[in-house]
Amino acid sequence: MKKTSLLICLFLSIFATSLFAQTPNKAIIGFYNVENLFDTINDPEKNDEQFLPEGDYQWTSQRYLAKLDRLSQVIDDMAKLEGGLVVLGVSEVENEQVLLDLAATERLKPYGLRVCHHESPDRRGVDVSFFYDPKRFNIIETQAFPLVVPNEPEFISRDQWLMTGILDGTDTLYILVNHWPSKAGGERRSLPGRIAAGDLSHNIAHNIMQKHPGAKFILMGDLNDNPNSKAIMEHLGTKTNTKNLTYNDLFNPMWKMYRDGIGSYAYRDSWEMLDNIVVSGGLVYPITGYRFQSAHVFQKQYMFTKTGSFAGYPFRMFAGGVYQGGYSDHLPVYIVLTK
Repeated sequence: MKKTSLLICLFLSIFATSLFAQTPNKAIIGFYNVENLFDTINDPEKNDEQFLPEGDYQWTSQRYLAKLDRLSQVIDDMAKLEGGLVVLGVSEVENEQVLLDLAATERLKPYGLRVCHHESPDRRGVDVSFFYDPKRFNIIETQAFPLVVPNEPEFISRDQWLMTGILDGTDTLYILVNHWPSKAGGERRSLPGRIAAGDLSHNIAHNIMQKHPGAKFILMGDLNDNPNSKAIMEHLGTKTNTKNLTYNDLFNPMWKMYRDGIGSYAYRDSWEMLDNIVVSGGLVYPITGYRFQSAHVFQKQYMFTKTGSFAGYPFRMFAGGVYQGGYSDHLPVYIVLTK
C-alpha cells in the first residue's frame, strides 16, 4: 500500500512539474509598419491607383506575393523569439484581406494567427490592425477612436484602434495601435495633427486607467515623431524612466534607445525612433501576473540594404519610386512581458 501511494505521489509530482513547465511565463508584443501592403485590386473608395498592375508601381500579383513572402519572413523570425509572438500591431495595410493573405503564407500559416482589423477613413486608404495568437490571447472587445484636429474640419487620418483581451487566461491587456499623421508639408504645418493624436491617445489611456486602476495598457504605433517630441512627451504625457512611476503614468522605454542612437527608421543618414511602444505604470509595477521587462528594435541582417547610396538603411520595397523587392522602410519594435 505504501509503495502504491509513493508511486501515485511521484506520478502527480511529475505531472504537476510538467504542467508548470508548459505554462507560458513570457510573451512578445510587437508593432510593424509594413510599408504599403496593398493588394492588386482597384478599390474605388481608396486612393490605391499607384498599387495596381497598370499603376506607377506596376503592382502585379508577382510583386504582391513577393511582398507577402518578405513580410512573412520577418514575422516568422519574431514569432521564434523566446516567449512567442502573442500580438503584433501593424500599420499601412489596405484592408483585411491583405492581412488574411499574409497570415496564410507558408511561413505563418502554422502559427494560426488571426486578424483584428478596422477600416479607417484615411485618404490614402491605409489602416491599422492587429495579428494575434488565439491560443494565448482572447479578445473581449474592440473600439475605434476617430482623430479630430481642432480648426481643421477637412482633416482625415487613421483611427486609433483599441483591442482589449485576456493574455494566457489571466491578464487583461488594453492595446491601442496608432499611425499618427506624418510630417508631410513640414514640421510646423503638420505638428497640430500629431499633437491632436497625442491628446487623443492620452485621453484614451487615462480613461482606461481611471476606470480600471492598475490597468495594463500598451500603446504602439508609428507615431511619426521621436520619443523626445512635444506630441509624445507633453501631449501623450510619457515618462522617460520608471523612477516614481505611478499606475496612472505612461512610460516610454524607446526614449533611452533613441538617446543612445538606436532607431527604427533611417532618414538622412541618422536613425529616428518613429515606432514606439508605450506602457502604463500598471504594467511596469503590476500587483500580479505579467509585467513589462524590456523593449527592443527587431533586426536581422537580411532586413538592411547592402549596397549603394542607401546601404545600411532598412531594405524597403521601393526607393525613389524604383522597385527594390525589399521588406519595409521601418524596422519592427517589440516588448517582452514576463511573470
